[in-house]
Amino acid sequence: MTTWTNDELSRIENADELEIAPLRGNGTPRKPVPIWVVREGDHLYVRSYRGSDGSWWRAALASHAGHVRAGGVDKEVTFVEESDACVNDRIDSAYRAKYSRYGGSYVAPMIASRDTTLKLVPR
Repeated sequence: MTTWTNDELSRIENADELEIAPLRGNGTPRKPVPIWVVREGDHLYVRSYRGSDGSWWRAALASHAGHVRAGGVDKEVTFVEESDACVNDRIDSAYRAKYSRYGGSYVAPMIASRDTTLKLVPR
């Protein structure tokens, strides 16, 4: 299993946004969408601001594969659902710490969307 390097983790963690392009059913990438990304330990996580209604999230869930780009890092990834409550608590904290400057009206939907948490696993 491939893992992120420390450099990749730091560069993506320090980026404000990540461009995510899940694969369509025919294997071609969707148009990249900018989203927020957080680091928790040696892992990177994303959530859908629109919850399960987010089109990029539905595509990611269907394909479990795609491409991400942030901080000069370009990677093919596998999307893995994260349902562990303790991990999600730490991800909530990471979203609050990284994005609190945008205010509660932006951060609160990310916390409420914890059922859409996906771990980004490099391929």
